[in-house]
Amino acid sequence: MVALIIVLLCVALIFLWGVSSYNTLVKLRNKGDEAEAGIDAHLKERSDLIPNLVETVKGYAEHESGTLEAVISARNKASSLSGEGRMKAEGELSGALGRLFAVAENYPALKADQNFLSLQNQLARIEETLANARKYYNAVVREYNDKIMVFPSSLIASLFHFAKRDYIEIEDSDRLRTEVRF
Repeated sequence: MVALIIVLLCVALIFLWGVSSYNTLVKLRNKGDEAEAGIDAHLKERSDLIPNLVETVKGYAEHESGTLEAVISARNKASSLSGEGRMKAEGELSGALGRLFAVAENYPALKADQNFLSLQNQLARIEETLANARKYYNAVVREYNDKIMVFPSSLIASLFHFAKRDYIEIEDSDRLRTEVRF
């Protein structure tokens, strides 16, 4: 009788551990989904701001249409993709925006324009928020991946098909120093 009680207690403890591990994995997966959705919201905000910025610059820099068209093209490409392709396109968009601001430096009247300065500040705020959202996403993914890879929770993860998530990483070309010339 005592042996049966001990066995039942062990089974109950294992069951409770399994439920707890499963719930933790679900919560971490949901936090990762939420973090990814947050990044998408910031990308949408940036995408909505870009046409206003381009129109403001257009008024001052009519002959810089190549740079302006590159920004619009990169924005449209980033908006139409999803997943890993979108992250790469967003990196290209960041590069195009950097070139746009370098062009803007050649126009003193534009640099002093309050609309342009406001849009530039909004974009800088969004870029900072995006960077923080990406860091948060990567931290959640690290915690989730750790949980599904360490023993004994890896048993529950494999049993219920919890898959490893990918980090947001930058392209090798984005690791290079950006050169701005005036």
